Amino acid sequence: MLQPNLIRTGFLLGISLLLASIIYFFAANWAGMERLEKVSLSVGLVALFYATAFVLTKLNFMQGVHTFLARLFLVGGCITFGIGVALLGQIYNSHADSFGLFLIWSIPALLFAIITRYTAFYVLSFLLVHITLLQYFYPSFNQLNYSEGFKISIYALFAILNLVLFLVIEKGWIQSTTLKILSFIVMHISLLALSNSFSLETYGVWLNPLTIAVIVACFYYFIRIHMDKLFLTLSALAASAYAVLKFVELAESYYSLIFFFFGLLFVALLLTGNVLFFNYIKKLPTEGEEAEEAKDGKLGMIAGKIVSTIVIIIGVIIGSISLSGLVWMLSMDADPENVLFALSLIFVLSMLFIPRINAVVRYTVLTIGYISGIVSILWIGESLLSLIFLILSMVGWIRLEGRFQRLFTYTILNVNLMIVLTQWIDFFTTNNWTYILLVMTIANAIVYGLHLVISDEVGKEQLRESSLYSSLIFLLILTFTEDIFPYSYELFNLLNFVLVTWLVFYFIRREKALDVGLTLILWFAFLAYKYYDLLWTLLHKSITLAILGLIAITITYAFARRTHAQSAQLSHPFRLRRQGFIILIVIILQFGFLGYQTASSERLLTTGSVVKLELQPLDPRSLLQGDYVQLRYTISELPKAVSEDLDDRGIEGRVEIVLARNDQGIHEFDRIYTSGETLGADEIVINGKKESYYWNQITYGIENYFIPEGTGLEVEQNAHFAYVRIGSNGNAMLERLSED
Repeated sequence: MLQPNLIRTGFLLGISLLLASIIYFFAANWAGMERLEKVSLSVGLVALFYATAFVLTKLNFMQGVHTFLARLFLVGGCITFGIGVALLGQIYNSHADSFGLFLIWSIPALLFAIITRYTAFYVLSFLLVHITLLQYFYPSFNQLNYSEGFKISIYALFAILNLVLFLVIEKGWIQSTTLKILSFIVMHISLLALSNSFSLETYGVWLNPLTIAVIVACFYYFIRIHMDKLFLTLSALAASAYAVLKFVELAESYYSLIFFFFGLLFVALLLTGNVLFFNYIKKLPTEGEEAEEAKDGKLGMIAGKIVSTIVIIIGVIIGSISLSGLVWMLSMDADPENVLFALSLIFVLSMLFIPRINAVVRYTVLTIGYISGIVSILWIGESLLSLIFLILSMVGWIRLEGRFQRLFTYTILNVNLMIVLTQWIDFFTTNNWTYILLVMTIANAIVYGLHLVISDEVGKEQLRESSLYSSLIFLLILTFTEDIFPYSYELFNLLNFVLVTWLVFYFIRREKALDVGLTLILWFAFLAYKYYDLLWTLLHKSITLAILGLIAITITYAFARRTHAQSAQLSHPFRLRRQGFIILIVIILQFGFLGYQTASSERLLTTGSVVKLELQPLDPRSLLQGDYVQLRYTISELPKAVSEDLDDRGIEGRVEIVLARNDQGIHEFDRIYTSGETLGADEIVINGKKESYYWNQITYGIENYFIPEGTGLEVEQNAHFAYVRIGSNGNAMLERLSED
């Protein structure tokens, strides 16, 4: 499996770099290019991805490698199409992050998923459909003032949609474990939202029986009808999340001394249930020995460890809060920080040196002690006490056994060391934070080197993992800090990228799955976070990432050819050849949409009448399209009498507004257009939409104006008017902003 994993990872990283470079390039709002040149470039990139996928399917040698690459380029073409749709919105200043953008993008993704049955398309279409719905109900993810009944309808829609999808997969009509897991999780999240008393103050409490019934039904189904350890474990996670939500709701309503006591009792019950449940899971038989069932069984074991860890973390957080609350209320005349420090010492020392306690309980109490100790030493601010807890965290690493336990105590050790450093160094002095992070990175790197001299193989491996993960995380954080010497920022970024990329391939060769997973997460996190980093322009980032992507693909391809990788190791049931004609139709439809959207926008800009509108700008940012100014016009707010009249007549959605030009040449709201009426010489009709969630607001599809990165504040301060083109059908397009 070594060669196939290396090849898959190399190609995946290369394609990811190319896609990232395209997104950065589009978000840069490149100046100096005409509209049609930008459109041609975006359409050309979509064509390039699809054409590459097609050519790869025609190659008869190294078919496994070429089939895998064809899949990636087909997915990349679909992603690039979505970026192209977003770019059209950027060029012609249409809705930023609107649900329509994601709806259009989701259609080819869904069609490709049905045609190819490829997991990547299943996941892509799942995400896009959900983002479409979220953007429809909550534009740009803003919380709108919906009634509780409407909120219930939204949450129920998500729950039912994902329940149906889960049942379809369970029946075997769709083969995708990943999609099945996603639908199951989102269904339970939706049910939690339905029983959430914070959002649904009146009806939330009455929907609790529904959530409980579904959780109980899941346990019954996956134990009695279709035994599945993976989804039984996920059901346990859903039950734990529900219990924690109810605890938080009660805490908000009944904050008191007795409640903190019950908080500790709740933690005890949660942990006991965790121990009993996973002991029960271990005793359940495993059905069958087929490959797919064995794979699901392995996923169930991994999920069990993750869920158990999540439950413990939740218990630790609630326990720490409850303990701190009890100390605060019971301390009376004594200083609560000193009482908390004393209790944390008792917890840590007792759990370190009394080993005959249930492992889960021991670890949880010890964790509560460590966290309480950190809170108390930060509260007290004495470096001597910080050193004491630094030593105790070292002792904890030595005394405890287990991979995760030692990783946790090593993390606590790092936290305590940072506290000591910040107490010795003035934290708020310029660049001291960078020096502290650099010291932490170097210290962990030194510890990583020291693991080589340890004779105990288990301890050596655990120290290696802990120090490696910590040093990489601190190095990633360093890439966001200020210069401490000339070009230190660039050096840290280059070092992080090169080192993590090399480690990904190194760990694949060593077949260390956990290390590969972590380094890949850090690799993608670096790219994602750098999207908002303004040191380099996005254009320069784009060129750099494109070059790196091409290098990664070239090297991986050369390696695959040299090692004679075969199709049996890389191939996946894929219908690109057999369903080529249907796929071609979907691709043609995508280009047809891009062409139609471009032609209609250009026609409106050429033939539409120009009107001048007064505006009031804001300054947000689009997910895909870069910086933009969100515009609010004087015509966006209807007069009270007009709005009340529309409400009385039950008019929502599309309305036609008559604009009249005043003495200053500015068009203002005049009236609602009546079909068949004659317009004056200085009047024009514009199509608007009356939003149900805004009482007297009208939107016109001209509320977003895309700008060069970092210039939003300048535009917001200086732009006072907008020049808009309105076509004969009433549709409007924003042309430019102006100071006068």
